[in-house]
Amino acid sequence: MDLPFNRPGRFWRGNLHTHSDRSDGALPSEEVGRLYREAGYDFLALTDHFRPEYGVPLTDTRRLRTPGFTTLLGAELHAPRTEAGQEWHVIAVGLPLGFPPPEPDESGPQLARRARAAGAFVGMAHPAASLLTTADAESLDAAHAVEVHNALSEREHRGGSWHLTDVLLRRGRRLHAYAADDAHFQPQDPPGCAAWVQVRAESLDPELLLSSLKAGHYYSSTGPELHDIRIDDGLLRVRCSPVRKVLLTGGTPGAEVIEGEALTACSLPVAMFGNGYCRVTVEDGDGGRAWSNPIHLGQPGSA
Repeated sequence: MDLPFNRPGRFWRGNLHTHSDRSDGALPSEEVGRLYREAGYDFLALTDHFRPEYGVPLTDTRRLRTPGFTTLLGAELHAPRTEAGQEWHVIAVGLPLGFPPPEPDESGPQLARRARAAGAFVGMAHPAASLLTTADAESLDAAHAVEVHNALSEREHRGGSWHLTDVLLRRGRRLHAYAADDAHFQPQDPPGCAAWVQVRAESLDPELLLSSLKAGHYYSSTGPELHDIRIDDGLLRVRCSPVRKVLLTGGTPGAEVIEGEALTACSLPVAMFGNGYCRVTVEDGDGGRAWSNPIHLGQPGSA
């Protein structure tokens, strides 16, 4: 078990899936960066669509960096094909400038492997909205994480992808989970700055943030804050901002649930999950949620 809460440094708020007018977003990158910075974000990854019709852009956002705000270079990669769709949607954060475009015969899983080999954090973008099958997801073997909440896809009621993630975890995949807003800032879209990650690192150095993302040293949120999660004497102990519900779920059907008014701390038994894994979800009074990464049990230091 390698939880981020007692690691050196602090949590930094960022978005891993965002678009500008370099692809199909409405706003120039400078304006997108300003909006996130003024909303209290510490970092941003602009992930424009890496498609030929947009000139396969890897948007260079280094000029948007300031002493209190940084950027990670990335793109949303596409290649044929999933069972239900024409192309894959793969988030790659931490790509080097000059990353080569897809080859004509390159598949989505092959492109994702190449991105990971180039140093990127690789995410499986909006699986529910893309109708990814388990076979699709298992073939994307380069993924570090699944995009378990996509705020833009909520307009189609396909924003959540925890079910697929749990199936993959039960089958032995070691995956993390992140939330993102997938903001395009088009008039018909929901507002941006709606879902984010809190990454634990000693500074805003892009390489440190990227290393923490790959290691799973973060949690995701649409509102609440997770202050601490630890396991002690068979109990998982949670501290958080005020919430109305705390859920402990995982690789076993069912859940441990505590409900109340303005809960800020609670303990839940982990015995039902055996030596598998569990994860924490909290929900506040406005319906905002925060999610831990999967917590693997039965390992040294996990009890």
